[in-house]
Amino acid sequence: MRELIERDIHQLGATGAPARRARRSVTVNLAESPLTWLRARGHLDARQFEAGERLRADYETAQLGPRVTMRWDASPRVGGRRGPPEALDPTLAQIAARRRFDAAIAAAGSGLSDVLWRVVCAGEGLVAAEKALGWPSRAGKLVLTFALDRIADHYRLP
Repeated sequence: MRELIERDIHQLGATGAPARRARRSVTVNLAESPLTWLRARGHLDARQFEAGERLRADYETAQLGPRVTMRWDASPRVGGRRGPPEALDPTLAQIAARRRFDAAIAAAGSGLSDVLWRVVCAGEGLVAAEKALGWPSRAGKLVLTFALDRIADHYRLP
């Protein structure tokens, strides 16, 4: 999904005052997650990105509430292949996703789970996560890659 907007780039001169140049703008995709942004710019490899996407999918599935209305999806065919039990019951899928999410966060460890949750699940940018955690500039990317490596090991990604 793409949600493109134009934003102005304000250039500062050597004195800190706005430079006397023509205004420039950049196109920004608001729907792009911080993880996708890092992957697109070569800061994450495919394994780290996949681990982050699995964690985010488990987080989002675990947050879904139980259904309170009638289900209108097709019933399973008689004699057909049925798949895992959570595929039939959304509540079981939510519980299974919550267990997978909790296990992955525990595998990352207490020092790394904070940045994982903020960037991957909450969709905060690295700069905002670094400020919220009281970290120095540019430390978030390094710590995030360590955390993603740990959960990639947990998910047994190749």
